Amino acid sequence: MTAHQDQPVTAPPAEVVEGVFALARDGRTGPLGEMLDAGVPLDLVNGRGDSLLIVAAYAQHRDTVLELLRRGADTAVVNAMGQTALACAVFRGNEAILLDLLAAGADPDLGSHTGIQIADQFALPRMREVIEAHTGA
Repeated sequence: MTAHQDQPVTAPPAEVVEGVFALARDGRTGPLGEMLDAGVPLDLVNGRGDSLLIVAAYAQHRDTVLELLRRGADTAVVNAMGQTALACAVFRGNEAILLDLLAAGADPDLGSHTGIQIADQFALPRMREVIEAHTGA
Protein backbone atom coordinates (compact mmCIF):
# COMPACT_ATOMS: atom_id res chain seq x y z
CA MET A 1 0.00 0.00 0.00
CA THR A 2 1.40 3.42 -0.93
CA ALA A 3 0.78 6.78 0.70
CA HIS A 4 -1.35 9.31 -1.12
CA GLN A 5 0.59 12.20 -2.57
CA ASP A 6 -1.98 14.70 -1.32
CA GLN A 7 -1.47 13.77 2.33
CA PRO A 8 -0.22 16.65 4.51
CA VAL A 9 3.43 16.75 5.44
CA THR A 10 3.86 15.71 9.04
CA ALA A 11 6.41 16.94 11.53
CA PRO A 12 9.57 14.86 11.80
CA PRO A 13 9.53 12.14 14.47
CA ALA A 14 10.54 13.26 17.97
CA GLU A 15 13.91 11.51 17.80
CA VAL A 16 14.73 13.33 14.55
CA VAL A 17 13.73 16.66 16.10
CA GLU A 18 15.92 15.95 19.14
CA GLY A 19 18.83 14.99 16.90
CA VAL A 20 18.51 18.10 14.75
CA PHE A 21 18.44 20.34 17.83
CA ALA A 22 21.50 18.53 19.20
CA LEU A 23 23.32 19.38 15.95
CA ALA A 24 22.44 23.07 16.37
CA ARG A 25 23.37 23.03 20.08
CA ASP A 26 26.70 21.33 19.32
CA GLY A 27 27.57 23.60 16.38
CA ARG A 28 27.64 20.74 13.88
CA THR A 29 26.85 22.99 10.95
CA GLY A 30 27.60 20.53 8.14
CA PRO A 31 25.38 17.68 9.39
CA LEU A 32 22.66 20.20 10.33
CA GLY A 33 22.74 21.54 6.77
CA GLU A 34 22.40 18.01 5.45
CA MET A 35 19.30 17.47 7.59
CA LEU A 36 17.81 20.73 6.32
CA ASP A 37 18.64 19.74 2.75
CA ALA A 38 16.86 16.43 3.40
CA GLY A 39 13.67 18.26 4.30
CA VAL A 40 13.78 19.13 7.99
CA PRO A 41 12.03 22.52 8.26
CA LEU A 42 14.40 25.45 8.73
CA ASP A 43 12.17 27.06 11.34
CA LEU A 44 11.38 23.88 13.26
CA VAL A 45 10.65 24.53 16.94
CA ASN A 46 11.02 22.18 19.88
CA GLY A 47 8.69 21.73 22.85
CA ARG A 48 10.02 24.90 24.49
CA GLY A 49 9.38 26.92 21.36
CA ASP A 50 13.09 27.21 20.61
CA SER A 51 14.06 27.44 16.95
CA LEU A 52 17.32 26.04 15.62
CA LEU A 53 18.53 29.65 15.41
CA ILE A 54 17.73 30.31 19.08
CA VAL A 55 19.57 27.16 20.15
CA ALA A 56 22.62 27.92 17.99
CA ALA A 57 22.76 31.54 19.21
CA TYR A 58 22.47 30.54 22.86
CA ALA A 59 25.19 27.90 22.40
CA GLN A 60 27.34 30.58 20.71
CA HIS A 61 28.00 28.67 17.49
CA ARG A 62 28.51 31.51 15.07
CA ASP A 63 29.11 29.34 11.99
CA THR A 64 25.82 27.57 12.62
CA VAL A 65 24.00 30.87 13.20
CA LEU A 66 25.44 32.26 9.97
CA GLU A 67 24.42 29.17 8.00
CA LEU A 68 20.88 29.29 9.38
CA LEU A 69 20.65 32.99 8.54
CA ARG A 70 22.05 32.33 5.05
CA ARG A 71 19.24 29.82 4.54
CA GLY A 72 16.65 32.38 5.67
CA ALA A 73 15.94 31.35 9.27
CA ASP A 74 13.24 33.43 10.93
CA THR A 75 14.86 35.83 13.40
CA ALA A 76 11.45 36.74 14.87
CA VAL A 77 10.74 33.40 16.59
CA VAL A 78 9.96 33.95 20.28
CA ASN A 79 10.16 30.86 22.50
CA ALA A 80 7.89 29.96 25.43
CA MET A 81 10.13 31.99 27.77
CA GLY A 82 9.75 35.11 25.60
CA GLN A 83 13.31 34.84 24.26
CA THR A 84 14.62 35.38 20.74
CA ALA A 85 17.93 34.45 19.16
CA LEU A 86 18.99 38.09 19.56
CA ALA A 87 18.10 38.01 23.26
CA CYS A 88 20.25 34.89 23.62
CA ALA A 89 23.20 36.58 21.92
CA VAL A 90 22.86 39.61 24.22
CA PHE A 91 22.56 37.45 27.34
CA ARG A 92 25.64 35.47 26.35
CA GLY A 93 27.55 38.67 25.57
CA ASN A 94 28.33 37.48 22.05
CA GLU A 95 28.86 40.64 20.03
CA ALA A 96 29.65 38.85 16.75
CA ILE A 97 26.42 36.84 16.78
CA LEU A 98 24.46 39.91 17.90
CA LEU A 99 25.84 41.85 14.92
CA ASP A 100 25.04 38.96 12.55
CA LEU A 101 21.45 38.84 13.80
CA LEU A 102 21.02 42.60 13.56
CA ALA A 103 22.45 42.56 10.02
CA ALA A 104 19.90 39.87 9.14
CA GLY A 105 17.07 42.09 10.33
CA ALA A 106 16.47 40.73 13.83
CA ASP A 107 14.29 43.08 15.86
CA PRO A 108 15.93 43.91 19.22
CA ASP A 109 12.52 44.87 20.64
CA LEU A 110 10.91 41.42 20.26
CA GLY A 111 10.33 39.10 23.18
CA SER A 112 9.33 39.59 26.79
CA HIS A 113 12.48 41.67 27.38
CA THR A 114 14.11 43.82 24.71
CA GLY A 115 17.76 43.39 23.89
CA ILE A 116 18.54 46.63 25.72
CA GLN A 117 16.58 45.51 28.79
CA ILE A 118 18.57 42.27 28.89
CA ALA A 119 21.84 44.16 28.46
CA ASP A 120 20.91 46.46 31.33
CA GLN A 121 19.63 43.68 33.58
CA PHE A 122 22.84 41.67 33.24
CA ALA A 123 25.22 44.67 33.21
CA LEU A 124 26.34 44.20 29.61
CA PRO A 125 26.94 47.79 28.47
CA ARG A 126 28.74 46.76 25.28
CA MET A 127 25.69 44.81 24.11
CA ARG A 128 23.55 47.92 24.72
CA GLU A 129 26.02 50.02 22.72
CA VAL A 130 25.92 47.61 19.78
CA ILE A 131 22.11 47.63 19.67
CA GLU A 132 21.93 51.40 20.01
CA ALA A 133 24.54 51.90 17.28
CA HIS A 134 22.56 49.63 14.96
CA THR A 135 19.15 51.11 15.69
CA GLY A 136 20.26 54.72 15.98
CA ALA A 137 18.70 54.95 19.45
